[in-house]
Amino acid sequence: MLPIENPEDLRALLLDLTTEHHDLDVAIGQMMDSPTSDELLLRRLKKRKLHLKDRIALIERQLDPDILA
Repeated sequence: MLPIENPEDLRALLLDLTTEHHDLDVAIGQMMDSPTSDELLLRRLKKRKLHLKDRIALIERQLDPDILA
């Protein structure tokens, strides 16, 4: 994946990733409530959610970097 420099593009990507992260959170919650949930799929969804969380944090740092004086 190529780095995105444009702040508007970063914000749009951040919104997409945040939405996907939330959707995964809902799906994972529903699967955990189901007694017949697929454990392998559940692990994969949790891993994807964690990956999204890391990407979201990276983009947020790009949009609002800490400037050390």
